Amino acid sequence: MYPPIEPYEHGMLDTGDGNLVYWEVCGNPEGKPALVVHGGPGSGCSTGMRKTFDPERYRIVLFDQRNCGRSRPHASDPATDLSNNTTQHLIDDMERLREHLGIDKWLLYGGSWGSTLMLAYAEAHPERVSEMVIVAVTMTRRSEIDWLYRGVGRFFPDALERFRQGVPEADRDGDVLAAYARLMADPDPEVRAKAAHDWTAWEDAVISLEVNGKPNAYSDRPSDALLAFVRICAHYFSNAAWLEEGVLLREAGRLAGIPGVLIHGRHDLGSPLVTAWELARAWPDAKLVVVEDSGHTGSETLKKELFAALDAFAAR
Repeated sequence: MYPPIEPYEHGMLDTGDGNLVYWEVCGNPEGKPALVVHGGPGSGCSTGMRKTFDPERYRIVLFDQRNCGRSRPHASDPATDLSNNTTQHLIDDMERLREHLGIDKWLLYGGSWGSTLMLAYAEAHPERVSEMVIVAVTMTRRSEIDWLYRGVGRFFPDALERFRQGVPEADRDGDVLAAYARLMADPDPEVRAKAAHDWTAWEDAVISLEVNGKPNAYSDRPSDALLAFVRICAHYFSNAAWLEEGVLLREAGRLAGIPGVLIHGRHDLGSPLVTAWELARAWPDAKLVVVEDSGHTGSETLKKELFAALDAFAAR
């Protein structure tokens, strides 16, 4: 990765509905604009994400999506209303930030949930996207959500049972994700803490077979960040991200003319490769790179493919 850098500009974007979205800009002010779209949803940006780009050639923009990271109000507070936190709200925030920074077009980079948000933004505003680099492709279809929180349990039946037992008995045969969303809004801090632990224990189980990845990647967060992450995840996934089923794949033709690189680990159990494969078939300007030694949390080989894609696009 490139050396650590500090932002030369940062601020809070007022969305006009009570939310303040944190943003920062690093690298070369005259460089190629690039936006980092973090995953989760609700994980927030890390300082390490700044090091993904060549700071001499890129103008690197990072932002914390609503109610997580340094954005306010924070979802770790159960009093924070999440009704104004949907996929469309995030798309609007990205466009508002682009206009605020005076950027005509920018490269989009992100992964996991970030890939869903990038695709939704690019299909809404294709004229504003120069290129896309997507790692661990997801489209947050109901079928993908069902796989991640039920289907993949065939590999981890014991962990799945513990995950389902984390909600009240009456909810275990119903909408478990909505039940977790209710628990994460409970005023009792012990209830929220236990629900966050149970949720991330399941997420960690799904990535536990990745020999080259990062173990406990979901639970290894400070307390407030953990609470916000789980609450926002449950909020989004229990509502299928407010996306019509399969719409991002059906509308992939809107990405025509936008060069893309899809980088996906062969051993990604949480987000199986078929999603990236389907998207690559529907997006004529996308190249699919399958990384044989990687799962959802990456590997050194995957990093090399990522840097190669971003370095190649820097020259355009």
